[in-house]
Amino acid sequence: MPLNHANLEVTEVARQLRVDSIRAAAAAGSGHPTSSMSAADLMAVLLTRHLRYDFDRPEHPGNDRFILSKGHASPLLYAAYKAAGAIDDDELLSFRTLGGRLEGHPTPRRLPWVEVATGSLGQGLPVGVGMALSGQRLDRIPYRVWVLCGDSELAEGSVWEAAEHAGYEHLDNLTAVVDVNRLGQRGPTRHQWHLDEYARRLIAFGWHVVAVDGHDPDAIDRAFQEAESTVGQPTAILARTLKGRGVAAVEDREGMHGKPLPDAEEAVAELGGARDVHVHVQGPPAARVLHAVRSGHLELPRHEVGGSVATRTAYGQALTALGTARGDVVALDGEVGDSTRAEYFAKEHPDRFFECYIAEQQLVAAAVGLAARGWVPYASTFAAFLSRAHDFVRMAAVGGAGINLVGSHAGCAIGQDGPSQMGLEDLAMFRAVHGSTVLYPCDAHQTGRLVAAMADLEGVRYLRTSRGDMPVLYGPDEEFPVGGAKVLRSSDADRLTVVAAGVTVHEALAAAELLDREGIQVRVVDLYSVKPVDKRTLREAAARTGCLLTVEDHRPEGGLGDAVLDVFTDGTPVPRLVRLAVRTMPGSASPAEQLHAAGIDAESIAAAARLLTEQAVVR
Repeated sequence: MPLNHANLEVTEVARQLRVDSIRAAAAAGSGHPTSSMSAADLMAVLLTRHLRYDFDRPEHPGNDRFILSKGHASPLLYAAYKAAGAIDDDELLSFRTLGGRLEGHPTPRRLPWVEVATGSLGQGLPVGVGMALSGQRLDRIPYRVWVLCGDSELAEGSVWEAAEHAGYEHLDNLTAVVDVNRLGQRGPTRHQWHLDEYARRLIAFGWHVVAVDGHDPDAIDRAFQEAESTVGQPTAILARTLKGRGVAAVEDREGMHGKPLPDAEEAVAELGGARDVHVHVQGPPAARVLHAVRSGHLELPRHEVGGSVATRTAYGQALTALGTARGDVVALDGEVGDSTRAEYFAKEHPDRFFECYIAEQQLVAAAVGLAARGWVPYASTFAAFLSRAHDFVRMAAVGGAGINLVGSHAGCAIGQDGPSQMGLEDLAMFRAVHGSTVLYPCDAHQTGRLVAAMADLEGVRYLRTSRGDMPVLYGPDEEFPVGGAKVLRSSDADRLTVVAAGVTVHEALAAAELLDREGIQVRVVDLYSVKPVDKRTLREAAARTGCLLTVEDHRPEGGLGDAVLDVFTDGTPVPRLVRLAVRTMPGSASPAEQLHAAGIDAESIAAAARLLTEQAVVR
């Protein structure tokens, strides 16, 4: 029974949302209906009176953005899609089935109205901050970003990184709606219904806060209006609700989280039975995206072969040039732009640079939000500190977000700063991410080419850069396809292959010179693309030399050595594989001393090669 927006009974819509949440979970035999039921009135008011969205054109630039941060309440979201006419009842009841679009936690890979993957709590608001920044500073379109949060997730530190950043940036186009239903998974939440505890924290971060009865449609409506009219501050609506609202058997009862209702038919009857109310969601206003302008020609920096340039410096220079050629490129940094060299971009393109300060979770989340709005983000910090944001990286992959992450100061080669600043696990971390690309350049021209190539890749892309100056090996016109490698030294007399990347490429070349003077020929491969790897080059090297020696400024687990090993796990003949890596806990020392202590410098490589070739002769 279609209802006109003018006389729409919000209560009827809310009841339908509850009923359909119950039905979907019952059909699936799993799900979170009680968490959906608590927020049904909030969703009903939003859907019928405030959300501006064209479900037939999810790409419409004027659409409001909606993020279900409490992603486990997906039955509510899907029930809302049904009420809006985006899906039908049959699809609603396909919830959580193989091959269906309605997953247990929503992802944009399957549904066009979902912009980011949620379900790992504490991520919706930080990503929403990124979207709101896009609307405020880049798109310059008056859409509103609505984020529906649960109260349990407000224990996450990432929420407060987002809260502070939103307040600092005066994101008045951002509204967080918090479903304070008192109960978490195993029992009461930390602050239960003490709304003032949440309020004072948010107010301290510069938010406008409205506390409401989350089951009073008129109060909710007034709160949403207040959010829309508030200038200069983001708004948080703290809604006191009851988990399982409307069904006596589960309402505000512990032990009902994450499971279908005990008697779904009885619960549906208690709520007045199934309905087929259709909501006419108001469309967005006309809007036009200011299309990013491309110059059509990228002029990457050119360096003198034989000179010395740090790859972090080359990154900053190349990104700045890319930003000149492409108006859709944006940069973010975690208050280390003078070290990562992102400051070069910031000075040249200040309108497209975002300082996220020492908040790595917010850094990556903002990149995800900007990517969801069509921008090409490059987010940088020290490689070691990206580990703080790993769950955001993981969820970016779940949602298919296209983001570029850059970790500088990688490995023990940074020198005296010591192990707390050394990225020694980052290659393993990023190689494990689904669909990721992992790149590790060894010189300035290689860095520039890879920075440019990353912009057109899909998924999570990671570039590892180094602190110290390194020789420029390649000419400015050399090509470096992703998935490739470079053979820097080879002959028919090669007795083994040294596979290196980044800083160890130069050590490998120096080792090869030492060995050559002793009559030992070795092949040197620059494996700048760690994922995907150049299987053909590695297999050829294995066939020709019989032994691969990997050298990496990284832990032995999950890095370059494992990337090479994986090439031979498909049944092809396995060569002799030996790896040199950082196996000790470094202290403070010069870069050269660090490489030597770790056993990955030229002297150590040469010693290992001598031993391996001697053993080969004995055999």
